[in-house]
Amino acid sequence: MPLSDGARSPEGVHQSATCGGGYSNRTFVFDDGRCAPRLPRDAVGSLPATASLVMNDLDSEVLPLPPRYRFRDLLLGDQAFQNDDRVQVEFYVNENTFKERLKLFFIKNQRSSLRIRLFNFSLKLLTCLLYIVRVLLEDPALGIGCWGCPKQNYTFNESSSEINWAPILWVERKMALWAVQVIVAIISFLETMLLIYLSYKGNICEQVFRVSFLLEMVTTVPFIITIFWPPLRNLFIPVFLNCWLAKHALENMINDFHRAILRSQSAMFNQVLILFCTLLCLVFTGTCGIQHLERAGENLSLLTSFYFCIVTFSTVGYGDVTPKIWPSQLLVVVMICVALVVLPLQFEELVFLWMERQKSGGNYSRHRAKTEKHVILCVSSLKLDLLMDFLNEFYAHPRLQDYYVVILCPSEMDVQVRRVLQIPLWAQRVIYLQGSALKDQDLLRAKMDNGEACFILSSRNEVDRTAADHQTILRAWAVKDFAPNCPLYVQILKPENKFHVKFADHVVCEEECKYALLALNCICPATSTLITLLVHTSRGQEGQESPEQWQRMYGRCSGNEVYHIRMGESKFFREYEGKSFTYAAFHAHKKYGVCLMGMKREDSKSILLNPGPRHILAASDTCFYINITKEENSAFIFKQEERQKREGLAGRGLYGGPSRLPVHSVIASMGTVAMDLQSTECRPSQSGTGGSKLALPTENGSGSRRPSIAPVLELADSSALLPCDLLTDQLEDEMTPSDDEGLSAVEYVKGYPPNSPYIGSSPTLCHLLPVKAPFCCLRLDKGCKHNSYEDAKAYGFKNKLIIVSAETAGNGLYNFIVPLRAYYRARKELNPIVLLLDNKPDHHFLEAICCFPMVYYMEGSVDNLDSLLQCGIIYADNLVVVDKESTMSAKEDYMADAKTIVNVQTMFRLFPSLSITTELTHPSNMRFMQFRAKDSYSLALSKLEKRERENGSNLAFMFRLPFAAGRVFSISMLDTLLYQSFVKDYMITITRLLLGLDTTPGSGYLCAMKITEDDLWIRTYGRLFQKLCSSSAEIPIGIYRTECHVFSTSEPHGLRAQSQVSVTVEDLEDTREARGSWGARAGAGGVQGRPTTVEPGEPPLLRRKSLQWARRLSRRGAKPSSKAAAEWISQQRLSLFRRSERQELSELVKNRMKHLGLPTTGYDEMSDHQNTLSYVLINPPPDTRLEPNDIVYLIRSDPLAHVAGSSQSQKSSGSRKLASCDPETRDETQL
Repeated sequence: MPLSDGARSPEGVHQSATCGGGYSNRTFVFDDGRCAPRLPRDAVGSLPATASLVMNDLDSEVLPLPPRYRFRDLLLGDQAFQNDDRVQVEFYVNENTFKERLKLFFIKNQRSSLRIRLFNFSLKLLTCLLYIVRVLLEDPALGIGCWGCPKQNYTFNESSSEINWAPILWVERKMALWAVQVIVAIISFLETMLLIYLSYKGNICEQVFRVSFLLEMVTTVPFIITIFWPPLRNLFIPVFLNCWLAKHALENMINDFHRAILRSQSAMFNQVLILFCTLLCLVFTGTCGIQHLERAGENLSLLTSFYFCIVTFSTVGYGDVTPKIWPSQLLVVVMICVALVVLPLQFEELVFLWMERQKSGGNYSRHRAKTEKHVILCVSSLKLDLLMDFLNEFYAHPRLQDYYVVILCPSEMDVQVRRVLQIPLWAQRVIYLQGSALKDQDLLRAKMDNGEACFILSSRNEVDRTAADHQTILRAWAVKDFAPNCPLYVQILKPENKFHVKFADHVVCEEECKYALLALNCICPATSTLITLLVHTSRGQEGQESPEQWQRMYGRCSGNEVYHIRMGESKFFREYEGKSFTYAAFHAHKKYGVCLMGMKREDSKSILLNPGPRHILAASDTCFYINITKEENSAFIFKQEERQKREGLAGRGLYGGPSRLPVHSVIASMGTVAMDLQSTECRPSQSGTGGSKLALPTENGSGSRRPSIAPVLELADSSALLPCDLLTDQLEDEMTPSDDEGLSAVEYVKGYPPNSPYIGSSPTLCHLLPVKAPFCCLRLDKGCKHNSYEDAKAYGFKNKLIIVSAETAGNGLYNFIVPLRAYYRARKELNPIVLLLDNKPDHHFLEAICCFPMVYYMEGSVDNLDSLLQCGIIYADNLVVVDKESTMSAKEDYMADAKTIVNVQTMFRLFPSLSITTELTHPSNMRFMQFRAKDSYSLALSKLEKRERENGSNLAFMFRLPFAAGRVFSISMLDTLLYQSFVKDYMITITRLLLGLDTTPGSGYLCAMKITEDDLWIRTYGRLFQKLCSSSAEIPIGIYRTECHVFSTSEPHGLRAQSQVSVTVEDLEDTREARGSWGARAGAGGVQGRPTTVEPGEPPLLRRKSLQWARRLSRRGAKPSSKAAAEWISQQRLSLFRRSERQELSELVKNRMKHLGLPTTGYDEMSDHQNTLSYVLINPPPDTRLEPNDIVYLIRSDPLAHVAGSSQSQKSSGSRKLASCDPETRDETQL
């Protein structure tokens, strides 16, 4: 019968089992002290009638409390209802019997059991100590005999074979010593019998025949007998056997100790302790036994017996001490047999535990965690490339050299990883623990709560990337729950899962960064290489021993990274306090060679890239700059600055001094950069017309441009500054659409995309359609009721296409479209985007992209020529091949890119003028892109890569031509972005701003401009910096340079001469018409999206296969009498073969186009990119000479930051522009 609300305990206390009662007993205690005993049940199990009446009386007496008083009474007690009769019901877990209470105290309760076992262990040690005391106090020369009997002396006779047993049976025991030993024996005996009684479970034989019980009886019962039979008080009792009982008590005590403190010690520690105790017991037992038995022999001392046991068990056996009688000899044999059986078993268990510990990694010491700093790396599977990338980047920073890295991985350590972690460089700093981040026990092993940071990386090689993200999310939640104060650095794969880990300190979404990088590669060539070099740690020493100039310069500039410093504490920027941002950027670059790219206000968390000339710097601002090393590691050597200050010239304008650019010698040595700072003054131009400042060149002048550039003003002048020319062009384009457009003019609007495909995407102002396009109109290769176009040619696009080949239309693909449709892109520069998808996109994705102009999709694969032709590849400028998720997992790891590499190589042969950007899973596979066998230059680059890797470079692959040109990319290159954020917490934000993933009001964006022949009057990069800062307030950060290069081959000189003749014949017949259209030299052939061209005097490189074929033909057809005729025939055959192979490829493409009903007029085969190489120069020195077709990376200020106040000034200053914007070039600022 349930109790009423009033029948509750007023104290609310749960008493222990010592108060009586078990789980089947109930005791009712009333407030007045009365106690209702447990009522017996009848046969049916129901309570008697009297009990029912008592309970009814209780229900009638005690009224239920109102609900509002119940919680108050629980907190305050029975202050308001002290006179009410209450019933306290107590439940007991254990039975309320004397045996159960003793069992709870001696066995079940951890703390009391620990005390009992500690007492027992001390008692056994005391008995062993008393035995040693008895041996030391005994003198056999005084006689031996029973208690109260006359003593007799016995002498050992070696010639006699009889053994005198009296010295073995009787010992001399003092009365006090005997009394102590008897007391100890009685206590041990009673404790043993009590434990036998408490642990009895029905099988008495199991308890009696236990080894520990038998030893207890042997060492205690004889002493108890001597109490009643005094003559036996001198009887020998093997008390030394208590050492084995002490060992057993020690093991139980350690187990109870771990239970009491609720901690589990390492099994290795327990096993080592057991082994040590076993050895000690064996030696102690042998020492005492041999010493006692030899009393009937040579009467050895205790020390001599110990020496004999050590020599015997160590298998040395000097033979100077030997047992003389057969009982002692038998004991030695028994002890050796026991040692041979027991010790191997102990060692086997120890070795097994050691191997298991090696697999699981053991624990990270808590003492080390409190005294040393460590970070934790959580991964689902650890590969060697991932580990080395993390370790090289993490330990590249000097202040992280003393950190430990604890790897927590659920899988067993790989063989290659094990081999690397055994290297002394990593063995002392890297600790591998096999365990799961979802288990608190494993997080405790890794000391997660004491960690400086936790890096959680996703497994990108999984076929199901969503499942990999789910595992990452659970790991992040588990770590945050276990160690809420540990900083989290999380890598997520898909953007739709990012909001689950927004609580982390730093999050990098792989697909967001990947697609944004690939998108910018189409309009800013080699952006992927630029960002990769910026986020890698390097000292700029790569390639400095190379004989080629481009490798030395490229390697030197690759050492530039992004650093930060407070302006008031900076020698670079302190003197520009109160000046404009543009003024400080130019003069810091001119004087120190550093590139000021952004800043952050003290009272703001937003980082602004190039906030523009209207931003005035303050001492509390944080400056972000690009340099070889940070300012704290720089030594400044002033040559003329101090002298000029003494002369009072330091306060003048920058353009009042000598007119030559400073030569910056940046010497990186021992982590310190010494900067040679020469004069930073500029002398007025001494050209024909006097005047310190010359106006910009105009169209109606003499036609010659004068080499003078306007100064950069300290404060912004709205009448002279043109920061918003791009917006003006956009407004004009929208108001006056072009008449020659193939399609009807569609008015675009600027706004935020109405539908985001996932939660957490940053809103970006974009070009949008006024009305969403129907889903049927998004299909490129099929007409609908709104239009009848079925191929790219019918649309009549003015700009070249950008084609993206992907397996599925994931949400990350949305980030490919947004940067290409951002509001700061001019309308005339928008390129049509075609998504070539293996699988049909879902409705959700189409809803997100239908608001963007000129975005289409079609179903097809990149390995299908028909699909490529239907999506308009012959009208495309860029093709982006995204790595497919289904190919990321392969039996052999590095074979995951095989299909992609072969398909791209096929497209490179079919469409050589197409710029292809490929994403690979493994960066090491980039050497197979545009592969040329037996190419000596490629072999030289391979040797250079190996040499740089041996020198410890983190960017050994940087000299591979596809990477340097930005034509290959691997997302694993950006793993260092997450690692660097541990030291530079701003790197993720700056990277997202550069990629256009985030748009902060007032922050600039990344774009590019091209240097033409007409712009070479500027001459150097430093003067270009000044020109851009003074005219359009743009900050250049690097150069993408393309050079013509003749790749040497490994073929004989005579064969190369023969190839020159063959190419000349081909040029006369095959390429004459092609040269008429693009024969003039245009170095942009190596630039993304532009055809490669050659000069008339430069023949293209001959294919190796064709040369070998021609060589065999010339050998077969040559005749001794007509050598010249044979050479002419071989040359003709060679040119015919090359022409037939080219025509074969061309005919293949054209036949497929005719079969598909596509016009063939747009397909013109051109030469490939084999005679050019391209590379990126980050923040080159100011005296770097500009070359034609250089593409300069710019950070352009936000047009919306001052569009309201400068719209009128833009129109009035239009005549001061250097040149109008060319609609055919994308994102270019004409000089």
